[in-house]
Amino acid sequence: MDEREFLRHTVATLAYRAAKTMRGAPASFADFLPGPESNTPRTIVAHMGDLFDWALTMVRDGTPKWNSATPLPWDAECARFFRALQAFDDHLASGAAVHFDARQAFQGPIADALTHTGQLAMLRRLHGSPMKG
Repeated sequence: MDEREFLRHTVATLAYRAAKTMRGAPASFADFLPGPESNTPRTIVAHMGDLFDWALTMVRDGTPKWNSATPLPWDAECARFFRALQAFDDHLASGAAVHFDARQAFQGPIADALTHTGQLAMLRRLHGSPMKG
């Protein structure tokens, strides 16, 4: 498997796992705050969308550009994350040049988003609305 295929496979895994953490979440989950220093699930998903906006600038332009978006309502933020993930995967699938080291793209935004997906799963349990297996 080449690096591009590996990244695409990892993005597909992330999409599947993230969707499980978001699907069926009650409305109160979006702004659940388990502690005073915690981030809400909505803020975490906004960050995940930012990660893939950043990842796209890495592979498309070779010059990573970070942007911190203002979190949207839960459903809109989840949709934004999946659009950003799709745009990243579309670039990889297009055969267009990748202007950034694939290992760094994996170690940065992809690994970070996988970690945040685990946080969302934990937060679902703390909230009392665990995901279905």
